[in-house]
Amino acid sequence: FLAGFGSFMQDVLWCFSQVKGTIDTGVTEADIISTVEFNHTGELLATGDKGGRVVIFQREQESKNQPHRRGEYNVYSTFQSHEPEFDYLKSLEIEEKINKIRWLPQQNAAYFLLSTNDKTVKLWKVSERDKRPEGYNLKDEDGRLRDPSMITMLRVPVLRPMDLMVEATPRRVFANAHTYHINSISVNSDYETYMSADDLRINLWNFEITNQSFNIVDIKPANMEELTEVITAAEFHPHHCNTFVYSSSKGTIRLCDMRTAALCDRHAKFFEEPEDPSNRSFFSEIISSISDVKFSHSGRYIMTRDYLTVKVWDLNMENRPIETYQVHDYLRSKLCSLYENDCIFDKFECVWNGSDSVIMTGSYNNFFRMFDRNTKRDVTLEASRENSKPRAILKPRKVCVGGKRRKDEISVDSLDFSKKILHTAWHPSENIIAVAATNNLYIFQDKVN
Repeated sequence: FLAGFGSFMQDVLWCFSQVKGTIDTGVTEADIISTVEFNHTGELLATGDKGGRVVIFQREQESKNQPHRRGEYNVYSTFQSHEPEFDYLKSLEIEEKINKIRWLPQQNAAYFLLSTNDKTVKLWKVSERDKRPEGYNLKDEDGRLRDPSMITMLRVPVLRPMDLMVEATPRRVFANAHTYHINSISVNSDYETYMSADDLRINLWNFEITNQSFNIVDIKPANMEELTEVITAAEFHPHHCNTFVYSSSKGTIRLCDMRTAALCDRHAKFFEEPEDPSNRSFFSEIISSISDVKFSHSGRYIMTRDYLTVKVWDLNMENRPIETYQVHDYLRSKLCSLYENDCIFDKFECVWNGSDSVIMTGSYNNFFRMFDRNTKRDVTLEASRENSKPRAILKPRKVCVGGKRRKDEISVDSLDFSKKILHTAWHPSENIIAVAATNNLYIFQDKVN
């Protein structure tokens, strides 16, 4: 696959795991997946949902006896990360929904990840335990305190084997720093700090300090009536700890350098594409809003996703993107109805593959799109229970716009806008992808001959 993206055109993806959710008709709001993230090795995959839960899947070791289960992901740990809260001062209910999950690089046997809802970021430690201590002096085997007068001899506690247990414990809680809803968190390459971004501010945190953060971006105007744009996403550079980018609802990207000034309100670079006057419409400002921004693994490029397109920007060229990919251009004629049903405000994410040669993003009708940057070829695939049996080959899908519809095409009027792929993730080194469709998580891998 890495040798050429053409293999995708020949129906080579397998769907080998479907988890989280069983019957679509029984979906509750809390079961809807709200974020998906591989860890740095790809051995673990975490999902967060609107119910505040985090589910971690672990990749099984390859077995000679069952080669068809090549690296399948199974549930490793499930825990409640956030609970619903109520801000009594503002009479505001704070949802438990997990907005983002970010893994920290593994330093020892335990795993660490950040999870956030609208207001609070938490650092979780996920560790294994297969031994338990026995033979306490002051406690009996059930954990009850013993009468000191009955203790006649000194015992040395010993560790006994037990069934493997995975524990998730909160190590830090970073709260009370955001007035508005957190939309992004990003771990710095120094692995000592991370940032959290809301609609108007970006804060820099040290992992060891929970009671204070440093405000590095503040775009809140003195008069809120003068507010013209909000921050939509932010991310640190993968290699330079002083550099980060954030995107706005106006379709612009700002690159900031923390060495220049303490408050990075003045950007180092400003990326914006001039609008084509011929395409100007009532919806232009809404569909130009950037919903996701991602640095490439090399750090040379930035990828942004707006409502209709994915764009790739070179850090050395600010006036226009070097690549623009149409995700679902056939929806231009449907913008009015998409505005009425609020779909036009959907926030789609985008991801790079491990070598930065292919990009992936979601669409409606449980479709997701892949674009090869080298060959400029693209493919539309569908994540659905009907056509995704284990190890079944996925067929590329095509959307028909007017005229005669071929047998294997779907009409744009038949698309189901309630089924949408907003969250996707790509394994950091292999061709394995995770796609969240409502309450179902689909994991696909490229075919092995």
